[in-house]
Order: sequence, then C-alpha cells, then structure tokens
Amino acid sequence: MEYKNIQCQTLLNKITKKDKLFKGDYTLDPYQNCEFGCTYCDSSYDKNIYIKTNATQQLEKEIKTIKKGTIIIGSVSDAYQKIEEKHKITRNILEIIKQNKYPCHILTKSNLILRDLDLLSKMDSIVTITIITLDKKISQIFEKEAPLPNDRLKIVKQLSKEGIKTGIAIIPILPYIVENELEKIIKSASNYKANYILHKHLELKGDQKNIFMKIIEEFYPDLVKKYEELYKSSYMPDNNYTSKINGTLKKLCIKYKIKNMV
Repeated sequence: MEYKNIQCQTLLNKITKKDKLFKGDYTLDPYQNCEFGCTYCDSSYDKNIYIKTNATQQLEKEIKTIKKGTIIIGSVSDAYQKIEEKHKITRNILEIIKQNKYPCHILTKSNLILRDLDLLSKMDSIVTITIITLDKKISQIFEKEAPLPNDRLKIVKQLSKEGIKTGIAIIPILPYIVENELEKIIKSASNYKANYILHKHLELKGDQKNIFMKIIEEFYPDLVKKYEELYKSSYMPDNNYTSKINGTLKKLCIKYKIKNMV
C-alpha cells in the first residue's frame, strides 16, 4: 500500500438523480481508494491511497456556495480507514459541516468513527455500518483488512446508545454465499439497536468483476457456473433472483421490527 498526497480541485459532488438508497444530495470522499481493499469493491485493485490534503480548505469554500442538503461522507472510499487516525481529515470535515448546520450521512465499516462521537452527537447525523456477513471466515475472504463483523455490530450499539440514528447496510449481497444467514444478520441488527436496514445486490463490472470471479474460483469453485448464469445478461444479477431476495429481506425486517429503507 502506497500513500500519496494530492490537492483536490473539488470535494463536494452534487447528486443529479434522486438518491433512493442513501437519501443524499451531495457526496464527499476525504480519501481516494481504501486500505480495506474489499474484493467486491471497484477500487480494490488500486493499491495507491490518495490523501486529499486540502480537503478541509476546499470544503470551507464550496459549502458556502451550495443549497442545504444531506452530505454523504464515504460514498466511494471509507472515510474512517486507518490513515484517518493520523490525518484527521474526516474529523475536520465534520467540524465544518457542523458549523454550517448541514445534515450528513456517514458510510463506514470502522470503529474509528467512535472517536468523533462528540461531534456526531451534536449535529444532524446518520451513520450506516456495512455488514455483509456475520461469518468470520467469509469476511476474511472478501474483506480481510476490514474490522470483524461482530466489532461492527458493537459500533452500531454504541452509536445508538448515544442517540445517533444508526443502521446496517448489507451491501453488497453476495449471491449463494450469504442467503442462509440473512435472518441472523437482521436479527442481530435488531438486537444491537440498529434503526434501519439498507441493502443492494452485488454488481460485477470490468476489472472488478475479474478480480471477484478469481476469488470465487479459488474459494467457491462450485459457484462459478451459477455466477456466470446469474450475471450473463447484465452487471446486475437476474431479476428473478433479486426479487426473491428483496422479498425475503422485507419479511425479515417486518418480523424483527426494523425499518427496511429500500
């Protein structure tokens, strides 16, 4: 992993279409690429981490020129990856957002977010913690540099305890690998006081598809043909499959009395 300092020309990106999943108006990423290197992510093959050293100054300029709206932090790369502990760019960004009274929605896997409880508890903030599995072995295959699933559940509980609206994102749903534990994930989300569930199916595009399929060939060779069939017509899985899983998740959210935000 190599780290490179860069100067960003812009930081805030306006969402032009309605954001049905995260309900945001702008996106913001303090870092480009991610140390967690999850193999289902389209930035997993780039080992360079770019640190936007002027992000704070850039946001101070840009936030004065935009209309009020929700800012999504960490839309592409985790804003609380390990390098944040040293540079504190995300924390400085939160200070500016708080001062200007904008709402924000943070997406992360990291317990480093607990460092900023003092800020988050005093601003209009929502936090979504990504959990694709509760199985340690599966997690180690697809996201071995990320915090363990049980540790992420503890983040949800702590944030909720502090009065911060917190939910779980099952993103992406890995076909034929995690279906049998969806109920366990939803039940755990409820037990750990998550307010809601977000979910989205695995997309397989370009280089990221090649990387992901090599993982399937190595660890799940019996699923290769199933994946080829499921994704033969699109980068998204077959509609019949997605409808079935969506229906299952809807029923589970009702059963465990947790809001389904999809």
